[in-house]
Amino acid sequence: MLIVGIFADNDNNNNNTGLNNSGGSVEVHYIDVRQGDCIFIESEGQNMLIDCGESSESDEVTAYLQEHNISRINYLVGTHAHSDHMGGMSAIVDNFEIDNFYMPYISDDKMPTTKYFEKLLMSLDAKGLEITNPEVGDKINIGDAEILVVAPNDKKYSNTNNYSIGLILTHGDNSFIFTGDAETMAEKEMIDNGLLKDINVYKAGHHGSSTSSSEEFLDVIKPEYAVIMCGTGNSYGHPNDDALQRIGKYVSPENLYRTDLYGSIVVQSDGSSIKFTTERQ
Repeated sequence: MLIVGIFADNDNNNNNTGLNNSGGSVEVHYIDVRQGDCIFIESEGQNMLIDCGESSESDEVTAYLQEHNISRINYLVGTHAHSDHMGGMSAIVDNFEIDNFYMPYISDDKMPTTKYFEKLLMSLDAKGLEITNPEVGDKINIGDAEILVVAPNDKKYSNTNNYSIGLILTHGDNSFIFTGDAETMAEKEMIDNGLLKDINVYKAGHHGSSTSSSEEFLDVIKPEYAVIMCGTGNSYGHPNDDALQRIGKYVSPENLYRTDLYGSIVVQSDGSSIKFTTERQ
């Protein structure tokens, strides 16, 4: 999976200075795993992998990371227990050294009994890895970036999507938000906890579904750019037209990136400017 060509060169200060690395740099890779999420963050030799797509994508995700000389993952995050986010997680644990594994708290009555989840628990046990349940307000440093946990805000939901771990990455003047498949209810809880702020790059919730990217949520984060992770011709109809319209009130068409159209997307930050690179035009 080779990323080729820079098709967008965007500067928050509109001075087109490009990357200068004066304060270190951050790369955020939105890895194309078809109808799923997989996001890799790297800064100054430290990293985080958020989700990994279905098990059918695990070989490609492993190859992608190895092509970038990754053998150790400092923070591995499973946002919530759905296979399009965590289906290949056991393969990640098996193939890489893992320092920390994060997953939301799941009560016994909600504990998945799916094969992929059972394999994950076996892989974690084989490596002696414990599951950390992040709390809202927790902070994680990845090189020059700081990551703040903003969700989940409860431990009991009827909808598994609302368990999604929500993270805000801040690097200098630049900010990114990742909300997994959090739906309107969880978005409202993130608003109410008072930790949200203006965001430069928004990973659209739930693959651009109608049940996420609410008007109220978008009005708080006011994103400049959006990345929608979805599969070509997917049966869910993602991204949803209504969600696109809501996102479009803040994000211009040239600042909207979709993995079904562009393949994998890499965003580079030097703390002041942002550059987008896409796998295909």
